[in-house]
Amino acid sequence: MFNKESRCTLSHTEIEQRADELLKQMTLKEKVWLLNGNWDMIINQMKYNNAYNPTPIATNGVKRLGITPIKFTDGPRGVVMGKSTCFPVSMARGASFDRAMEKRIGDAIGKEARAQGANFFGGVCVNLLRHPAWGRAQETYGEDPFLVGEMGKSLAEAVQEHNVMACVKHYAFNNIENSRFFVDVQTDDRTMHEVYLAHFKKIVQAGAASVMGAYNRFRGDQACESRLLLTEILREDWGFEGFTISDFIFGVRNGKKAIEAGLDVEMPLPIHYQKNLLKAVKDGEVAESVVDQAVLRVLRTLLVFENTPDPMAYPEELVASQEHVALAREAAEKSMVLIKNEGQTLPFAKSVKRVLVLGKLAAQENTGDHGSSRVYAPYVITPLEGLKKYLGQGVEILHRDEAQIAEAQKLAGEVDCVVIVTGNDFNDEGEYVSPGGMEEMLKPVIVGYQNMGKPFKTALLKRQAKSKAAGSQSPVGLSPGGDRQNLSLKPEQRALIQAVAGINPNTVVCLVCGSMIMIDAWAEKVPAILYGWYSGMEGGTALARLLFGDVNPSGKLPFTIPTSVDHLPYFSSTDQEITYDLYHGYTLLDKKGVKPAYPFGFGLSYTTYAYRDLRVKHQGQSLEVTVEVSNTGARDGEEIVQVYVGMDNPRVERQDKLLKGFEKVAIPAGATAEVKISIPLDEVRYYDMQEKKWRLEPGTYRVMAGPSSDDGTLLKSELEISAL
Repeated sequence: MFNKESRCTLSHTEIEQRADELLKQMTLKEKVWLLNGNWDMIINQMKYNNAYNPTPIATNGVKRLGITPIKFTDGPRGVVMGKSTCFPVSMARGASFDRAMEKRIGDAIGKEARAQGANFFGGVCVNLLRHPAWGRAQETYGEDPFLVGEMGKSLAEAVQEHNVMACVKHYAFNNIENSRFFVDVQTDDRTMHEVYLAHFKKIVQAGAASVMGAYNRFRGDQACESRLLLTEILREDWGFEGFTISDFIFGVRNGKKAIEAGLDVEMPLPIHYQKNLLKAVKDGEVAESVVDQAVLRVLRTLLVFENTPDPMAYPEELVASQEHVALAREAAEKSMVLIKNEGQTLPFAKSVKRVLVLGKLAAQENTGDHGSSRVYAPYVITPLEGLKKYLGQGVEILHRDEAQIAEAQKLAGEVDCVVIVTGNDFNDEGEYVSPGGMEEMLKPVIVGYQNMGKPFKTALLKRQAKSKAAGSQSPVGLSPGGDRQNLSLKPEQRALIQAVAGINPNTVVCLVCGSMIMIDAWAEKVPAILYGWYSGMEGGTALARLLFGDVNPSGKLPFTIPTSVDHLPYFSSTDQEITYDLYHGYTLLDKKGVKPAYPFGFGLSYTTYAYRDLRVKHQGQSLEVTVEVSNTGARDGEEIVQVYVGMDNPRVERQDKLLKGFEKVAIPAGATAEVKISIPLDEVRYYDMQEKKWRLEPGTYRVMAGPSSDDGTLLKSELEISAL
C-alpha cells in the first residue's frame, strides 16, 4: 500500500489484522468520533493571529487504543503552518516542467510538515486549468492533464517519503471558484475519464494516501456525496486503498449520503458527522458496517505510515532552512518564462549605473492567494529588493508606480534599463472563501462548535455572526480573490506600459500572476516580456539573477495564450450548471484551426536549440521516442523537450494532438544531447463509452517532438499500431 511495502514493518495481512483488532475494541462513539476534524478557529486567532491552520488541524484519534489523529496541514506552495518556506506557486512550478525539482520541493515540504507536527499534507492540488479566469489557477500546474498528473505525482511521492500522507484535491471538476459551492458540472464519460480525471488517477495509482472531495456538484450530486466518484471510480476502478476527506465546511450537505457514497472523514469540523452520524446509526438510518468501512480505511492508512521507519529525524531547524530557501530560489529561477526578447534585450549588462523599476507590485510582498494556500514565510524578497541587493550600492535604482506616469516617462530615457513589474495580487485572483459572506460561513461553523461541545465559543460565534450580518453578502466577484473578471492587466497598468514603451530599448515587462494574462494591447510595444509568477519568498532574488544573466531562462508556458478571449472555452462564475467537453487550451485552438499568440509549452532562452533525427519505435507496451537536441548558442542551458501524439483518420473523435511526454535536459553550449522518452501505450488509449473501458485504436499515429505545441516547430514521425 502507498508504495511502502518494502519498508513497512507490517505485512499487508498484518495491517488488515491489526486494523480489524482495533475496530473490534472501539465503541460505536469512538468509531464515529474518529471521522471528523476538530478545527478551533477561535483559539488559532487568539493564540497565533491566524484563524486557519497555524498548527495541524487534527481529528480525534482514540488515545486509549493508541490510534493517533490525522494532523492536517495545507499547501501547495509550502507548509501553511508557522514560518515555513514559501515556494513559487504550483503554476510556476508547472512552467518548469521539472519532475526532479518538484520531487525535491515535495521532499522539503514533507520535512517541514513533520517538523511542525503534521502527518497529512492537503496540498496536492491538481484541478485542471480549463479557463484562465479560474481564481485558484495558481494552485495547479497548467492546462494539460499529462503535465498536471506528472507534476502532482512527483510532489505526492516525495511528500510521502517522510511518512506524511499526501492528499490529492479537489476531486473532481472543481474548475471555477466563485460558483464552486453550487455549480453542477456535466460531462460525458469520455471527457470525464480522459480530461478531468486522468491526472487524479495517475496520482492515486502512484500511491497517494488520501483524496479530498470538491465543493461543486457533479451530475446532480455533491462531489463529496457522489458514489460514482468516491466508490465506483476511485475505489472499484482505480483500486484506491486510502481514505477520503471532505473539502472544508461546505463539502458535505447530507451526512448519510456522504458516508454511504464513500466519504470517510468530514473536515475540519463535525457539522454533519459525529453526533448526527451517531444518531443515524443508532436509529438504523445508517448501517454500522458503513461506519466500520470508513474507520478501517483510516486505520489501515495510519498503520502503514506509522509502521514505516522514518528516513531521518525532523527537528524544527528544518523549517525554512538554508537548503530549502535555496531550493525556493532555484524553483523561481527555473519557472520563469521568457516569451519575448527582441534584439536580445535580455540579459541586461551588469555595467548598468541607473535602473528604473516601475509598478507598485515591484515593492509589494506578493506570493499569491491569501486563502487556504497562504504560506507565512519568514521573509519575502520583492522584485525591488532583489534588484537592489543584486546590483549593490554602486547602482542607482529608482522606483515609480502607476500614479507617477509623467515622472516614469522622463526617467525612462535617462536610465540604462527599465523593469516594469505588473500583474495581479490576492485581490485579483485566489480563493473565494464563502458562498455568501461571513454570516453564511459562520452558520455551519457554529454547528460544528456545538457538536464539539464548546458552548461558550458557540455563543461567541453566534454574536459575531449577528454583528457581521449587515452587509455581509458580497456580490460574486467583488470580494478579494475569486475568479478573475478581466484577463488583461488593469487600466492603470496598461497606461503605464504604453506611456514608457518605446522610450528605452532596454525595457522588460515582468508579469506577476498565477495564470494567463492577455497581453495583446501592449505586447508589440515592448521588446521583452517575462512571466515571473507568484515566485515565492526568494522571487525577487531569482528575478534579478535572471534579468542580468546569472540564470538562463528555461521555463515554458503551462498554458496557451490566445490572440483573443473568444478562443477560450465558455466560462461563467454564476451559472448553476456548466458542461465540459474534450476541448480547452491548445486542444481547442487546434480544433478551431486558430493560431495562438504564444503556444502551450513555449519559452525562450538566452541560447538556441535545434532538433533533429526523431526516431519512434513501438516496443512492447510503450512507444520509445528518441530525438537529438543541440545547443546552438553560446550559453549553457536547459531545454524542455516535449512529445505530442496524434492520430491520422481516427475512427473516434480525438484531439489533434496531446502532450504525452516531456523531459528537461541540461545541454552545454555547442553540445548535443540524445533525449529518450518512453510513452506507455496506456497514455494513447481512448475511453470507449459504450463498452466502459479503455481501448487502443489501431491505425496510424503521429508522434511529434519539439520545443512547444506549435506545429511549425515539431518534428514528426508516423507509425502503425495494430490492435493488441
